[in-house]
Amino acid sequence: MRTVLALSIYILCLMDSQILENPAVQFDLSKILNARPVTVVTNHRLVTWTKGIDGNGLADGYLTESAALFNGNKDAHALPDNPLFEANRSHPEIVLHYSNNDTLHNQACSISGAGEVQFTIPKAKYSSVFLALTSAEGTSDLHIQLIYNNAITTKEFVLPDYYQDIKPSDPNLSYLAHDLGKWGKKNNMTEKDHHNIDLLKIQADPARVLKGIRISKTKPGYLVFWAAVGVKGS
Repeated sequence: MRTVLALSIYILCLMDSQILENPAVQFDLSKILNARPVTVVTNHRLVTWTKGIDGNGLADGYLTESAALFNGNKDAHALPDNPLFEANRSHPEIVLHYSNNDTLHNQACSISGAGEVQFTIPKAKYSSVFLALTSAEGTSDLHIQLIYNNAITTKEFVLPDYYQDIKPSDPNLSYLAHDLGKWGKKNNMTEKDHHNIDLLKIQADPARVLKGIRISKTKPGYLVFWAAVGVKGS
């Protein structure tokens, strides 16, 4: 029994070290970004989100910590000012696309109803891909196509509503940002906590060269796609 336990711990540690040590590549999503779901503060003024995280993009958005403080929300469950989320045992380093210094560019990609987006990535052999996502108004049924040089594979996932907690035993999902509040069109806090940005881990074929990814969903659920990172194979 002790031998089995020790082996299990070793395997988990090995997996964690692979996430932390293998080269991670942040994918460029600039061509598909179409939404600004995060209110930022710059030059002593709030720049309010324009297409949010709920209500088909019309109901609520997130705030950065500085924006929440400027708004008068003390101890708010806001997004960190620094959009870089450091690597941990669940995921590699990931950078979201919002910034208190940027009042113009889009921050995420939203899909309302049935739809799809596709983007190219630096061609390489990857062991896994991580997608930062939120689903509002219920779950989103996702169809993820990994586009290799010589094949396309499709994987199916159900992304939970961003208010739902992730089961610790879930092999595919983890939190990128956890227990967030949300704010309305006038930056009025509508709920103080319990919302998330989830991270979906997708196993890739490390023996093939991956060159693109397509994300499609059925009608139910409002999806926001925040960022994507690939971990190169050993």
